[in-house]
Parts: sequence; structure tokens; C-alpha cells
Amino acid sequence: MNLWSSDGYLKNAAYVPALGAAVLDLLDPRPGERILDLGCGEGTLTEKIAAVGAAVLGVDNSPEMVAAAKARGLAVRALNIEELQFSREFDAVFSNAALHWVRDHDAMLDGVHRALKLGGRFVAEFGGHGNIAAIQTAIRAFHAHRGLPIEGRRYYATDVEYGERLAAHGFLVRQIGLIPRPTPLPNGIRGWLETFERHTLERLPEDLREPFKEEVEELLRRELCDRKGQWTADYVRLRFAATRS
Repeated sequence: MNLWSSDGYLKNAAYVPALGAAVLDLLDPRPGERILDLGCGEGTLTEKIAAVGAAVLGVDNSPEMVAAAKARGLAVRALNIEELQFSREFDAVFSNAALHWVRDHDAMLDGVHRALKLGGRFVAEFGGHGNIAAIQTAIRAFHAHRGLPIEGRRYYATDVEYGERLAAHGFLVRQIGLIPRPTPLPNGIRGWLETFERHTLERLPEDLREPFKEEVEELLRRELCDRKGQWTADYVRLRFAATRS
């Protein structure tokens, strides 16, 4: 099942690549470098990396996202980033807003380390400890009230935990930190749920999908919606720059 729609992503979550400017600056891509973009999505930031003259390869496990990125004229492959098979090919590996979806971080980090040249850079930003805490609590409350199982699919690490994990896989951590980032949602919490909780919605019986959106919306209204009706997600990002040793 393809959980990602490029059209839905651009409609409800275009702010995700738009907010990637800081991590892109941290990458500081240079002309002639070969760079791997993990979880490239529809290619917004991949395109920016290519624009400076770097030879960038994007990888993503969503065929629809890969097709959208290829339509931009980018070099992209459909690939599970836990199964990287590159060997000392890249000057840098980059990722924005993707690694919290990875289930096996040890396999992914081994693959990144193997893919980088000696001294190569690994620069990334993704959901960190405390990210969408209120949203996750509301989703769990809906399931608990009905005795429904819920699958934990995201990994939100602390900076200390992930720094130790990077070091254990042969990286020298140059900087790492958690960044609170309250993020306005252009189409409210419903648009967010329809984009980022598609897996949850698909697993629910069809007659519970609309009640799910309604109940989660009401549970979160006092916390995440202001008096003018503007919804803001409780995002926390983990950003780091490391070097392959």
C-alpha cells in the first residue's frame, strides 16, 4: 500500500520542505559534490541541492513521490533507505523530515556510513523527542476508548540518544540539538491527519474513519487551535551534522 500521495502532500504539507532551509544551509552543498538525499519525497529540496551544481541522487520508498520527483527532471530511485547498498560513493548524505519513519535505524546508519567517502558529511533533520506529543495522545485516546490496537510507527529520539547512536556507527557528531518548531497547518488538523495518518485511517474500519478525524479534532481544539481557527502542530525537530570517521 502506497501511503503517500504527492498531490495530497503538496496540498497539506508543502511547509515541510519549505521549512528545510536551515538544514539545507547546514549541508552547504557545493558544485561537483555527489550527494544522496534520503526520503527525497517529491524533490523540492533535491532540486535546490542540484541547483548549486551538485550531482544529487534522491531515494524514496514511495513510487508516487519518486514519479513526481522524476517529473522535475531529477535523478531519483525507489528504494528502502534501510537497505542502502552504496559503497563510498558520496561526499554527503542529506535528509529532511523523513528519518522518523525509519524502523531500523541501525541498518540505515550502517548503510549511510558505507555510502559516504571517508570524511563525508551526514546532515539531517527529522522529528525529535516530544514531536507531535499532543496529536499522538489524542490518536491513542481514540483507539483506547474503542479497544483498538495502534501501531507505533515513528521514532522520536532525544539529541543525547541519537548522538550516541551516530557515534556507535562510526560518525563524529559535529552538532546536534532539539528544536521546538510550532508549525501552522494550512488545512487544519484534518488535512494533517489525512496526509500523515493515512496508515491509521486505512487500518480503521470504514465507518470509524470520519469519527476518528472528528474526535481527534475536538480533543486537540483547545490545545492546538486559536480563536481565529488557526491550527498549529506541536513539532519538535532533531537536527544534526556528523562526519564519517
